[in-house]
Amino acid sequence: MENALLVVAHPRRDSLTAEVAGRTSQRLTGYDVDVLDLYAEGFDPRLTPPDEPDWTDRDKVYSAEVREHMRRIDAADLIVVVFPVWWYGLPAILKGWIDRVWNYGFAYGRSKARLGEKRMLWLGLAGESQESYAEHGLNDMLSRQLQIGISNYCGIEDVSVRFIYGTVENGSAALAAADNALAELTRGAPRDGHEQPGRTPDHGLAPQ
Repeated sequence: MENALLVVAHPRRDSLTAEVAGRTSQRLTGYDVDVLDLYAEGFDPRLTPPDEPDWTDRDKVYSAEVREHMRRIDAADLIVVVFPVWWYGLPAILKGWIDRVWNYGFAYGRSKARLGEKRMLWLGLAGESQESYAEHGLNDMLSRQLQIGISNYCGIEDVSVRFIYGTVENGSAALAAADNALAELTRGAPRDGHEQPGRTPDHGLAPQ
């Protein structure tokens, strides 16, 4: 059985984000799911000197907390991140998790990417409509940041970025959209968050 790391970034367990994360966990049949709730586990997103990259030492030993999170990432075949889109970006706790844990010598900085064989899904819940995001190019901006700026930079090529729009006005519709997206990804779907007829789907959430 393959392993999945499900990362959740919302302070309330009764939030729409938490509900989507729960449904995601249920969809991950065929996986041993490790749920990493950053708020519930009390993760500290502040980068302090013990976890600051040392550009002269890629084998630097980071803090015990960071090493434990690295271990959980190492154990995962699939990484799924469920988060609310705040200020058209990642919540601070999730950005801090990337800053501290996806660190030099671990996630990047080596000739062979340590995370290169992993698969990844970013699933963001956006309050505004898809049309509003597209009008200003905000969906493409964030998608590129996540796919290219983080996942690809760390050697992960099999990555999907999906946004569930309109969560403020209609939570039930957002849940239905999330279910549809998860169903598509379970079967395999395009990586850019939009249906494109004629493209060969990637592996999505399906175990290899």
